[in-house]
Parts: sequence; C-alpha cells; structure tokens
Amino acid sequence: MPPRRQRDHRAGKPGDRVPARQDNGPVSTSERRPTVTVPNVLLSGIVGSTAYGLARPGSDIDRLGLFAAPTEELHGLRRPKESHVSTAPDRTLHEAAKWCRLALGGNPTAMELVWLPDDLYEVRTPLGDELIGIRTAFLCAKRVRDAYLGYATQQFRRLEARGDGSFSADTRKRTAKHARHLKRLCGQGLELYTTGRLTIRVEDPEEYHAFGERVAADPSVALPLLRHYEAAFDEGPTVLPDEPDEAPVEAWLRRVRAHFLADAANSAAGAAHSAVGA
Repeated sequence: MPPRRQRDHRAGKPGDRVPARQDNGPVSTSERRPTVTVPNVLLSGIVGSTAYGLARPGSDIDRLGLFAAPTEELHGLRRPKESHVSTAPDRTLHEAAKWCRLALGGNPTAMELVWLPDDLYEVRTPLGDELIGIRTAFLCAKRVRDAYLGYATQQFRRLEARGDGSFSADTRKRTAKHARHLKRLCGQGLELYTTGRLTIRVEDPEEYHAFGERVAADPSVALPLLRHYEAAFDEGPTVLPDEPDEAPVEAWLRRVRAHFLADAANSAAGAAHSAVGA
C-alpha cells in the first residue's frame, strides 16, 4: 500500500501534471502531448486493484479524480477539455459535470470515487466532501443493475473471445484479470442494488485470484457465476429508487460554478489592486 498522502482541504488545489485527452482510453506513445497542469482538483484518490485489495507486486497504481473547469471558460465558444488522462502515472481526471453525468448513469468506475476508504483519498476538498455526502443521490435501481451487470457481461464476452485457455502467458494473465473484475462487478453491483452501499475492498482477495486462474484455464467457468448474479438481481429486492435524485446533484454543481466564478473575480480584483498600488 503506498504511503498515505496529506489531504488538501482547499477548494482549488492544482492537480498533477497530466497529458490532456478528451476520452477515457489509454494514451498511446504517438498521442502523448506536453504535460499541462490541471487546476481545481476537488477530489482524487487511488482506485483499481489497489483499492479493491487485489493488487500484487508489480501491479499498476490507478488514480481517479474530478476537477472544476474555471467557470468563465464555460461561456466561451470552445468548451474546456472534459477529461485528462495520463499513463505515467496512470491517472484520469474528469471535469465535475462529466463526472456527474457518468455517475448518474451508474458508471461503476466513476461511482467508486465517492465510496473509497478514507486512507485512499489523496486530494479531498470541502466541495469534494460535499459530493461524498450526496453520493446516494446518484443511484437508481435500473441504472445500477444495467451498468454493473452490463460491465460484467462485457468482461465475460472478452473471456469467451479468448478461447479454451491454450494461449500465451500474457493473454492468460489478462484473462484472469478480466475474470476477477467480472466477479467484483457482480458482487459490488448487487450490494449497491440491495443495500444502497458500496464496499470497495473485497472480502477475500485470494478467492478472486483463484477464480481468475480457474477461468483462465477454462473461460466457461465464469458463466455460472454471471447467471447466479443475474438471477439475484431479478429476485431483489432493491432499496434504490426508480430514478436518481438530480436536485442535490444540480445544486452541488451550481455551488462549484459559483465558487470558481467568485474565485476568478477575486483574483482579478486583487491583480487590479496590485497594479494600482504599483
């Protein structure tokens, strides 16, 4: 586990230097651009296998966060970038509005950011704390079911495409990883669906690794697990509402915009005052 980072409780701490990119895909060598500083990071933490408790020696450390674009930039002809992705280190930062849209859609990767154990947050501002405080407002039954089972099914399709297990060691390793994620997504999704809570760290990491190895040898082993969770979702019951509660999400996003509009105005006033004094 990496050392615990000091939290920053200012609302506008600059983020790490990362290459700018508009989507969630990996950044190839040919696509890398000069690094830029991402300002106004509101919430950021360690996610992925480290957060799940599934990391092994040599595993990558993945980071996810959200930032606020300067409010003034939202009124211009060209919109600011909505995502910044880097591969060294592995980090994804989404603009606040984009992150909210992803979370409202039930996106499992986005959702885990507001359910991390405290020790995995590296940047946690007052506005970030407010977002954690309204995390259940993003949830609704159908979107959680569709997103988590949908992602798990995608993992299974990848396993099916890998054949009978007679493939290279590197492919076998990736297959085991996809199987672990299938099992994790099913379990986390059902927990969220039935309890309204999300536990990021899995209970028995070794069982996940053992399952991954079994599936790497025979991908069809994953199908009964997927069918079991499909039935469990169907049987329910769920504690989640039919629709997410967008009102507190909208109110939070407007507070973010107001904060960074006022922040820019105060900075401009301070610069003007300094110029007059000079």
